[in-house]
Amino acid sequence: MSTTGQEAAAADGELERLRAEVRELRARARVRPLISQAQGVLQERYALQDAESAFALMQRASQRYNVKLRTLAEMVVTAPRPEARDAPWFPGRVRGPEPDLTFTRAHRSGSGSRGAVLKAVLGSTLTVVGTDMGNVQLTDRARGGLNIEEHTGLTADFVDFFAHVGEDGTACAQAARDLAQVTVRDVESDPVFTEPARRAILAAGSRGCHSVPLTTASGLCVGMVSAHVDRPLSGLTAAQTKALDTLGGEAGRWLAWHDRTVVLDALEHLHALGRARRGARLRRS
Repeated sequence: MSTTGQEAAAADGELERLRAEVRELRARARVRPLISQAQGVLQERYALQDAESAFALMQRASQRYNVKLRTLAEMVVTAPRPEARDAPWFPGRVRGPEPDLTFTRAHRSGSGSRGAVLKAVLGSTLTVVGTDMGNVQLTDRARGGLNIEEHTGLTADFVDFFAHVGEDGTACAQAARDLAQVTVRDVESDPVFTEPARRAILAAGSRGCHSVPLTTASGLCVGMVSAHVDRPLSGLTAAQTKALDTLGGEAGRWLAWHDRTVVLDALEHLHALGRARRGARLRRS
């Protein structure tokens, strides 16, 4: 390689390094305000000596129940306060049976299986659609909209751009709003997208996509799985649509159970720790 070629390669490498650094900074900025808000709530509730102690409290519950720190923080800031300091956070809570899933057995591996279930949701969807690009999003309790939780085959820039989407401007937002599957036959011309979203999807090599809401038994959207293809999408068959409807319903019911059971168990553990260590200084592990 010539000197000029080496210099160009070095410049390209430095540019990509800087772009990755910016993506990482944006990812931290998206989560930090939520974590800080939850720390403030816990510090006040349990008279903890500092914000670090509140973080340590969430970290211990997160690790014990294998629940993401962001998920716990969302629940801390959105769930009703405990009615009494020395009482359970969720008194009278009924523990329902874990729903079965026909597309995977990962949910039987224990309380920390949400990530495995989401991977299975994505893999099964991509198999039905016949592609290797896609992502799973879950609803954001604190801000509304959807957050990417799992993805495969998509560029880092795509994941960064769509890390959180609001209530319009994308196919997944429309599917969440309408509680119905949405097929985008041609990304380049479909009016569902804002222009920045369209450019980001095309840059990732997607020319068509299909979004499936993950819904509870009561019809609440708790997430979304989307498949992307590298060509205009001619549409899905009735059998494909039916299979994805079944998958979306099963996954949505399981996620609702996980929130009512495993996530609330983690919050109850956090609450018990907070009461026991009231006024103390804790350190993260």
